[in-house]
Order: sequence, then structure tokens, then C-alpha cells
Amino acid sequence: MEIVFYKARWRLRLGHMNCEQIWRFFLVILWLSVYCSVASAVDGPGSRTEPYRVPRTTESVRVDGLLDEVVWREALVIELPYEVNPGENIAAPVRTECLVTYDRTHLYIGFRAFDPDPIQIRSYYANRDSILPDDCVGVTLDTFNDERRAYDFFSNPYGVQFDAIDSNNGTDTSWDAIWDSAGQIFDWGYAVEMAIPFSQLRFQRENGGPQVWGIDADRRYPRQYSYILGAFPRDRANNCYLCQTIKISGFEGIQPGLNIEISPTLTGLRTDERELMPSGKMAAGENEVEAGLTTHWGVTPNLTLSGTINPDFSQVEADSLQLDINEPFALYYQEKRPFFTEGLDFFQMPVNVFYTRSIHKPDWGLRLSGKEGNHTIGLYFVRDETTNMIIPGNQNSYGISLDQEAFDTVVRYKYDLGLKYTFGALYTGREGDEYFNRVLGLDADFLFSENDRLTFQYLVSSTEYPEELNLQFGQADERYDDDMLFASYTHSHRKTVWWLNFEDAGQDFRADLGFVPMVDYRLYQSGGLYRWYATPDQWWSQINLGSEFEYVEDHASDPLNRKLSLWLNYAGKQQSAVYLNAITARESFNDEEFDLHDFTGTFSLKPWGNVYCAFNLRQGQRIDYYNTRLGQRILFYPEFNLKLGDHFSVLLKHSYEYMTVSEGRLYIAHISQGTVMFHFTQRAFIRAIFQYLDYERNPDLYTDPIAAKYQRLNNQLLFSYMINPRTVLFLGYSDGHLGNEDYDLTQQERTLFAKLGYAWMF
Repeated sequence: MEIVFYKARWRLRLGHMNCEQIWRFFLVILWLSVYCSVASAVDGPGSRTEPYRVPRTTESVRVDGLLDEVVWREALVIELPYEVNPGENIAAPVRTECLVTYDRTHLYIGFRAFDPDPIQIRSYYANRDSILPDDCVGVTLDTFNDERRAYDFFSNPYGVQFDAIDSNNGTDTSWDAIWDSAGQIFDWGYAVEMAIPFSQLRFQRENGGPQVWGIDADRRYPRQYSYILGAFPRDRANNCYLCQTIKISGFEGIQPGLNIEISPTLTGLRTDERELMPSGKMAAGENEVEAGLTTHWGVTPNLTLSGTINPDFSQVEADSLQLDINEPFALYYQEKRPFFTEGLDFFQMPVNVFYTRSIHKPDWGLRLSGKEGNHTIGLYFVRDETTNMIIPGNQNSYGISLDQEAFDTVVRYKYDLGLKYTFGALYTGREGDEYFNRVLGLDADFLFSENDRLTFQYLVSSTEYPEELNLQFGQADERYDDDMLFASYTHSHRKTVWWLNFEDAGQDFRADLGFVPMVDYRLYQSGGLYRWYATPDQWWSQINLGSEFEYVEDHASDPLNRKLSLWLNYAGKQQSAVYLNAITARESFNDEEFDLHDFTGTFSLKPWGNVYCAFNLRQGQRIDYYNTRLGQRILFYPEFNLKLGDHFSVLLKHSYEYMTVSEGRLYIAHISQGTVMFHFTQRAFIRAIFQYLDYERNPDLYTDPIAAKYQRLNNQLLFSYMINPRTVLFLGYSDGHLGNEDYDLTQQERTLFAKLGYAWMF
């Protein structure tokens, strides 16, 4: 099989299997899947009942959490009679009503959550998207009724919001919509009211009649267990959640308005830096004021065009520190910048070839995303001031930055064939001075039955680096052309799950706009698990036992890693959870092989609504990647979260890593992180964060020179007033301290910053 791309010739390499053998293998899988699909159709549930009709209102609604307007007496009432977790579709322990209605511009959702003992309600003022462990209610809306993608809108009894997008690739909590919510606690329980503008949703085009949507109403009721209550019985033998939702109809004549949003920002900051560490003076920095603009235009009810000029991509919350003292590959960090988090689920794929954190500081950007009928499209055009990338390998990777501008392009297209099959195509391109990286790919997602899913992606890349980069990494001064294949098959039933995965990444494959830190490998993986579900009177709720085998080799057929793992996890009373994992492996590094045995134990508990604690321990052999030898490592991760009253919270985390080799202690590493927050109201809070990192190494045990000590301390104080995700006021202070074997922690820089943003919606 050959593919011509950018005048380069590509050959598909699939381990020791030729194309005919690969094709026969997938034909067998396809036959089994079709058989399962037919069997499921014969033995499965009957046809759906008629959709529930949602009434339209002309009455006004005030979002205050009282539910006392006339509109709520005429709304569609959806009961939540089922406990779907931990119980399996048994009677719900408490009563809940979900009320649904709409007008021309908004969808209105109301909840009455009855409670026999309202003093036990667990509700706190908290950050957006952090309420799900406590009492809350919400809806899931499949507005296209395609059983592939849905919106989540949740609120706690104080009106604190959670929103996300559900898809076959998981739940994307980085998406933030602009909507209203309010809640109040009464002597019978609590009520929640939501008003969701249609301008924040994407939905079907009208064809002269009513639309049909999928909906689920959900209540989280944490007491002795983390109860989840739902509107319909969930079939645990069906791994398609959206296929089971209730259907509602209506929504004739709904309008998203002009669907225009204009969000200007004004950011000011000043950074003072110490000229010479550690004894130099702090030099006052310049006062910088920068204006930016982001706009959104709904070209159609389903397609949104967004643009940004001089965007403010400052993060008001620092990334969580991660231990990197003995990590050979680049670490992954979550995206938090609004321009990239909106619509990010359109670009999610099995292989992460679009990682927005690789775009560092764009001058401007354009994005088009949405769905029309069976067609889903996503486009990005961005000009970046710098060019960040990962140089991958099969045993390590390097993060580098080129001091030059880059023009980034991403094109994503998907086509839905019926309710079960999706085909996709992708192009990413990055162009710079004497540099380019281009990736072209095809993918497919087949849900053959309610139990069987096949995911496939094939990618080809072409790359050319500047001459100085080739010299720096000892690479040949030529174009790098290669391919990558990903295939995954999963069978999931009520109590059993098994899977088969295959990956093949060529040595010269590059995805500079993505996160692909490892190449030149083939991976073969298989695994399975078995679930036990408890009856309501037992001390536990669920136990899972699983195992997985993984074999990785390079393209010379030399083994890189052989690993067998066995794990057991349990969930029980007091919202307790235990996870145990034992691993035995044989790993190759720098032409040497090492036998590794590793054990992980995790225990978490939430004995009361305001206290959460977790303890994680990992112990076993690990390669010393700096010096190519075997070592013994201990990792310990305690975490503690305390809420004092409804407004004040403290979160403490610590990471401890200790490694020894035959000659003695190699290093000790500590990371401490603390967050203290006080919420004045649902919209305003003040927060203090500290992060402390301390590495102590024994230089005598390293083959290359290395610092004996490295310390870092970051502090941040922030005041936030947020009307919605884009109408905000931030005032803050941050500083950074450094230390090493020559001097103690010394302040290196300090920053004062302010940001004002406002969203106009038309």
C-alpha cells in the first residue's frame, strides 16, 4: 500500500504483518461485530415510545431559584425515579422533579430536589466546574439527536455552575457557556433554576416541524455513597449512554438571536526582576497595558466563526507542578485558555495530533467550528510569535522553542453515517522560516453494537527543520517523511470488558502541533476486566478486577517494553475507594534490559461532606534514565481538602519521590502545593496559591555534571469577580523564588497584574 503526499512516498508498515494479513484480521473483527450487532438487535429492547412534548411559554422567567412563576406549573415534568449508581436501576432514595420549557430565545430548566433531612445537603460556594462531588442537579442535552455529542448543564443549590460537552472521546469540561442559574435551600430540600440561551447551543435546522432532542436529568446525592439518580434505567450492558436518553420534542421557531458576541479585554501588568542572582537589586519593570479582542459570530445556528486579535492568554491559575526529575518524555499539561477550550471536542482524536498548548503566543487567530446535518467541521488559522515543538524518540523526547514566527493551520472534518458510524479527515500544518510540518490523516469510529466499538486512525507527516536544529540534535539535513497507525477494538458488557489496541509510529513521524512524544515503535496491547455489583445492603458498591498485557518494540523488531499488570479497585461506604495495581515488566533503555516490579496503592475517603483525603503510594524498581541503571523508587502522594462553612476551603497536596541505586541515594524530590480560597458570593472570591519544589541529588552518582540542589517557590494572590466566563475582573500578585546549592531561596521576580474583560451578546 503506497500513498503519495507532498511529493513524498509513504509505505504502510504494520509490524511483521503485511497488508493482506491486517485486512483479514479486521474482516474477522468486522464479522464478529456485525454478528454482535444483529444479536443485540434481536434480543434488545423494543422500539422507543413517542417523545415527550415540551410546552412553549410566553411568560417571563426570573432566575432566582424559587420556581414560583406560572411557567413552571405548565412545564413538562420529568421524574427521576431511578438510582443508577451504585444501585442498578432500583428505586431512588429521594424524590426529584425536572421541569422543562422554552421560549423563542431560551431553554428553561427547573429542579425540585426533595430531601428528608435538608441539613445533610452538601453544598458550598466553589469554583466553576468543581461541584459534581457534592449535591447538584443537571441535564444532558443531545440537541442533534445523533447520540454522539451532548451538552451538560449542572448547578448546585447555590447556583454554582458546571458545564461540559460529552462525546465518544469523553467529557470536555474546558468548554464554558454563558447561561444563568440560581438555587435556594428550603425545609423540604432545594430548588434550582436555569436559563440557557439558544445562542450557546448548536441544534438542528428546522424543517417546518418540531425538533427531537435526547435528554437525561441527573441528580448527585452524596451521603453514605455517591448516589446518582436518573430519569431512565441505564443498561450497563450498553456502552452507548446517549443511545438510551429520553426523547423530547418541540422547539419550533427557536432563535439564537444574531448570535454575535464581542469580548474586549484590557490587561495591565508590571514585572520586576532581580538583575543578578542572588545579591543583585530588583529592577523595576515597565508598566505594560495591552488591549485584545475576541469575537464570536454564529454564521448559522450550528456554525460559529471566532476571531481574536492580540488575545490575552495569561493564565490566572498556575499549572499544577509535576515531578520531572527522572522522566524521559515530555509532560502533558491541560489547556486553560478560553479561545482554545471552546469547541475543542471537535478536534479530539485517538492520536493527539492537535495539542493547543504547542501554540505559545499568537498575534491573531481564526476558528470555525460546528455541525451541519451529518457534517462536522473545525478550522484553525493562527499566527504564533514563537515555534514550540517536541523532538520525539522511542526512549526520550525533547521540548524546544525556535525564535521565529509560525503560521498554524488545522482542518478537521467528520461525516456521520447513520447513528453508529463516523468517518473523519484531518490536516495540520505549521509553516516557518526554513521549516514546516504537515500532517494528513483519516480516521473512523464504528459502534457496531451497543457493546462493540472499533476506532481507527492513519496519519502521514512531512517535516523539514532549519539547519541549526538538525545540527543541534545530530539529525540528517533532509526531509522527514513517515506515518502512524492507531487501531482499537473494545467489547464492553455489563460485567465484562475486553480490548485490543495497536499502534505503529514511524521513526520520522512528527506532529509538531500535537502531543506525540514517542515515535519509532509498535505497540500491541490487550486487556480485560470483570465487575461485581453489590446489592443495596452490602458494605461495598462495586469491585473491578482487571489485567493488561503490553508489548512494545522498535522498527528493528528489538523489544522496548514488555509489561503485565493486574489491578483491583473497590468503591464503598463513606465514599471510599481503594485501587491496587501490581506490574511486572522488562524494559530496554540504551541497549540494556531491566526487570522491573512495581506496586501502587491508592486510598481515598470522604467521611463527611466537608472533608476529603487521599493517600497514594507507589514502590518498586525504576530505571535511572540519567545513568542507565536499575534503581529503587518510592512515591508518596497525600492530598487533603477541607471546607470550613459554605465559603472557605483549603486544599493541600504533596508529592514525595525517593530513589536509590546500588551505590546509595540518588535523589529526593518534594513538591508541595496549597490553595486557600474564600468565596464572598457565587461570583467573587479571593485565592492564595503556593507551590514549592525541592530537588536534592547526589552529583557523585551521576555520570554527567548535575546540580546538587534545585529549589523553586511560586506564590500567587488573586481577587476574581466573574459575572460569566468572559465578563471578569482579575486583580493579582505573583512572585517566584529560586535556590540551589550556592544560595537559599531568593526572590527572582514579582508581578502585579489586572485584567478586565466584558462580553457583549447580540
